[in-house]
Amino acid sequence: MLLRTIPGSATQYGLIVFDANGEERDGAGTQRVLKTAVSEDVSNVFLFSHGWMGDVPAAMDQYDRWIGRLDTLAADRERAAQIFPHFRPLYIGLHWPSLPWGDEELADGSFGAAAGGSHPDVLFNDYLSRLEDTPAVRFALRRIVDGARQNAAAGRLSPELRDAFLQLHNALDLRSEGAGGAPDADCEPFDPEARFQADEASFGGFDIFGGCLGFLRLCSYWMMKKRARKIGEGGMYSFVKRLQHSTRARIHLMGHSFGSIVISSILGGPQGRGTLECPIDSVALVQGALSLWSYASSIPFDGIGPGYFHQVIADGKIAGPLIATQSRFDFATGRMYPAASAVSNAVSFAPGELPRYGAIGTFGLQGLANEVKSDMTMLDDKSEYEFEPGRIYNLEASRFISHGGGSSGAHNDIDRPEVAHAIWQAAFASAENRR
Repeated sequence: MLLRTIPGSATQYGLIVFDANGEERDGAGTQRVLKTAVSEDVSNVFLFSHGWMGDVPAAMDQYDRWIGRLDTLAADRERAAQIFPHFRPLYIGLHWPSLPWGDEELADGSFGAAAGGSHPDVLFNDYLSRLEDTPAVRFALRRIVDGARQNAAAGRLSPELRDAFLQLHNALDLRSEGAGGAPDADCEPFDPEARFQADEASFGGFDIFGGCLGFLRLCSYWMMKKRARKIGEGGMYSFVKRLQHSTRARIHLMGHSFGSIVISSILGGPQGRGTLECPIDSVALVQGALSLWSYASSIPFDGIGPGYFHQVIADGKIAGPLIATQSRFDFATGRMYPAASAVSNAVSFAPGELPRYGAIGTFGLQGLANEVKSDMTMLDDKSEYEFEPGRIYNLEASRFISHGGGSSGAHNDIDRPEVAHAIWQAAFASAENRR
């Protein structure tokens, strides 16, 4: 564990770092967190997971802002000291390599444009670092990079390149289970020809997932979702169980973007069917890049059962509330997520209609009974929520999560006092249903 002090403050947090294989870089890091939680008699553990993020410095910058905002809300800190006996918080940030592509790639959707600006070996190594460095992946990726320029010039998908993309998809062991499946399988079956011909992913003058380079972005996108689930169900699930076993500290989880997959996978455990020592105290999924049906008890499409994480609710794994934010200005969850999942351009945003493929950062958590779920508007940082333990709250946050440019829009506009206040309020509500 790396201990970091937020610049300009006395606030500290621990950073747990995982590699691309889902292994903790410093095997003793989580053990040091456990020792700290016990020796310092920590009362509350706040664990955060970022989403799309490249390296450790970028992750620290994000956690500096998130945790700094949470810790500097004076009124909420004072109330925490009143609600939680002997209040002593421990903040933890999780880093995992999760950059599916760079914004600079989205300036032009054509493979030829990107490949023309860099050597094929640079592109090969760039995507190899985002995928998995195995012989099968190397072989397929090399075929794609070498054959893409000729294919782009021809304006069609050659049989050889089609086979190479299918080979890459299989080498990465990416699944297509449809809505309700695992977070990394929330998509229609992978069909390179249909994807190449479809124009459903074109926004603002460039094609996010179309063309040859778009296939690599797409595989990278799904690979990040798979990695998020792997880390959540594996090392982080085990860590949280050990934390619960070692201390009576209350545990509060927060995930942003793909980090919502990490957090949900901690709750679900292996294959969504694991057990915890006791319920988690509160959960916040902020602009989650996770299916709106993930927690559903019933998905309203033919032949689809419950959501992958439905047992989290059925088994009462959250003692306090679960809050999930949405914003219409979040283009990453509102545009890119459904474009990556649906080849057939079947995404609907009509009022009152819910799509088969959509993210909670746009649509909230759906497929749940009204006895469990409530829809409400995010409040300012001075107002009082009436959160109840054991309920799910979809918070419409477009009033506050509204700034940002590029392809992601306001997806990352979350280091705001209103968001931090909602997280505090969810934590406070958990005190009413202490295990």
